[in-house]
Amino acid sequence: MRRRKFIICGAATAWPITARSQQPSKTTIGFLRSTSASDSGFLIAALRQGLKEAGYTAGENIAIEYRWGEGVRDRLPALATDLVNRNVSAIVAAGNEALIAARSSTAIIPIVFALGDDPVRLGFVTSLNRPGGNITGVTFETTDLAAKRMELVHELVPQADTIGYLMNPNSVGSDFESTEVQRAANDLGRRVLVVKIEEAAELARAFDDFARQHAGAVVVGSGAFFLGQRDQLAALAASHVVPAIYDQRGYVVAGGLMSYGASITDAYRQTGVYVGRILHGENPARLPIVQSAKIEFVVNLKIARTLGLTIPQSLLARADEVIE
Repeated sequence: MRRRKFIICGAATAWPITARSQQPSKTTIGFLRSTSASDSGFLIAALRQGLKEAGYTAGENIAIEYRWGEGVRDRLPALATDLVNRNVSAIVAAGNEALIAARSSTAIIPIVFALGDDPVRLGFVTSLNRPGGNITGVTFETTDLAAKRMELVHELVPQADTIGYLMNPNSVGSDFESTEVQRAANDLGRRVLVVKIEEAAELARAFDDFARQHAGAVVVGSGAFFLGQRDQLAALAASHVVPAIYDQRGYVVAGGLMSYGASITDAYRQTGVYVGRILHGENPARLPIVQSAKIEFVVNLKIARTLGLTIPQSLLARADEVIE
C-alpha cells in the first residue's frame, strides 16, 4: 500500500471575506491551466477528490468554471480576467503560467496553485510558512529532480556518451532545470545535446536532431507543455528506438519508458483540499505551502522490451511501480 506524504509548516487562521455571506448555496470556483481538457482528465479527477474530502462535491454544492489555454500561453491573461469578472470564490492556478496570469488579474480572490517549482524562488510568495497576500498552494518537485533523472538514464545506458535534453524555454523554471541537467552530465562525464522547442510541431524535428547527433538517451524537460504532448513524445521515442525519461507517471502510462518525480495526482488532490479549507473560511495568506514529499520512480517493462533494453536489477529494485 502506498502512503501519501505531505510536509506542511505553520498554522492557519480565518480568512475574513465579507462577500462569503452573499454567496449562493452552490459555490463557484475557477480552474485555469495552459493545456487542454483532453490532456488533464486525471488531474481534474484528483482535484475533485480533494474537494470532496473537504466537503464539496462538484455538481452538488460546488461548480467549477474551467478555462483552458489549449497550449497558447498568451490566452491565459484574458481567461483569468474572465474568471475574476465572474466573481468566483477561488481560482485554482494549475501551473506556473496559469499562476502568473491569475496573480496579475486579482489581488483579492484567493488563488490556490499547483506548481512543480519553488514558489519562493520564482517570487510568487514571500515564504513557505506564511505565503502572504491571496495566494497559497501545493508544490511538487520537478525541476529540482532533473539531475536525478539524468543519473537514472545514465545508469540505464552507461555507454551513451551523448544524452539529449528536450527543453521548452517558455516554461517558467526551465533555465534552472537546464542548469541542473548540465551539472549532472558534467559530473557523469557526458555531453548534453539541448534542443529547445516551443511548438508541438517541432517535436519530430527535435528527435531527428537527437538521432543525427547519436544521442543514446533523452531527458524530457518538465512542465505542462510536454505533459500535454505525452502521447506524441512516447511515440517518437519508440519510433527512434531511444530510451527517454520523464518527470511524471502519466508519461509512462502513455507508453513512455521511465519517469522520476512527484506524484502529481496527490498534489492536485491536496490542492482541492486547500480550496475547500479556504471556502470554509481559512486565510490563504496564512495557509502554509504544502510541499509534496511523495516521489515516484516508474518503469514500463513492456516498452523496455520494445526498445530491446534490459532494465538493470539495480533500477528495478528501486522502482515504486513496474508496468508489465
